[in-house]
Amino acid sequence: MRAELSGRVAVVTGGASGIGAAVSRHCADRGAKVVVADINSEQATTVADEISGHAVTLDVTDENQVGAVADHIEREVGPVDILVTSAGITQRPLSPEELGITDWDNVLRVDLRGTWLCAVEFGKRMALRGSGAIVTIASIAGMRSMPLHAYTPAKSAVIALTADLATEWGRSGVRANSVAPGYTLTPLLQDQIDQGQRDVANLTSQTALGRLVETDEVANAVCFLASDSASAITGVNVPVDCGWLVAPTWNTYAGVPDKR
Repeated sequence: MRAELSGRVAVVTGGASGIGAAVSRHCADRGAKVVVADINSEQATTVADEISGHAVTLDVTDENQVGAVADHIEREVGPVDILVTSAGITQRPLSPEELGITDWDNVLRVDLRGTWLCAVEFGKRMALRGSGAIVTIASIAGMRSMPLHAYTPAKSAVIALTADLATEWGRSGVRANSVAPGYTLTPLLQDQIDQGQRDVANLTSQTALGRLVETDEVANAVCFLASDSASAITGVNVPVDCGWLVAPTWNTYAGVPDKR
């Protein structure tokens, strides 16, 4: 076990599945006392039991519940040193004409409002104590144009609000950074691939490394930003994308070069 987060209390929203579950496990491996906060109580308990952590039920869009859960964690586990906001939902690629406002509102409600409520509730407590690290989970979708007319603006806003909080609370000892995963091999993506809804070759051909991101790779970046190794890093967005951001423009030439 690595000890760079030893003794720290880490809350991971959306910590019961996908990237959040990987973050929960990696924080625990590094010595943190992890609270798996998820709307899926059963899954949260399963992950928490696996890592000897704590599970709480949390709907990140419910302002009152977020406050009550923060009180409960500080009372039962201890002051929170690390917050990772991984709770989120995505959407189907639809034209603006096809994307209903109810679906649009729901994505913004979970991905942006949920991130904001949790960051503010836990971050204000960190600021009063004079220390803490917040890592929000954004997306490469927040950095480029995509046919995801709710998800892309939500994730772009997550990147912006993280930078705002980094400046707001920087002199109070709180660092805030975001991680922007590329196409990551979560159980959800694997299920879409298995059902023929996503083409692996199309996804991987657009990356410099020629492959998908693993959830552990995103978790490693999150844990680094939460640790003292990143003590001078705040207000940044770190893409973990296998080079998806840099590769597509090469398609206007001969494409990304093959292995030497």
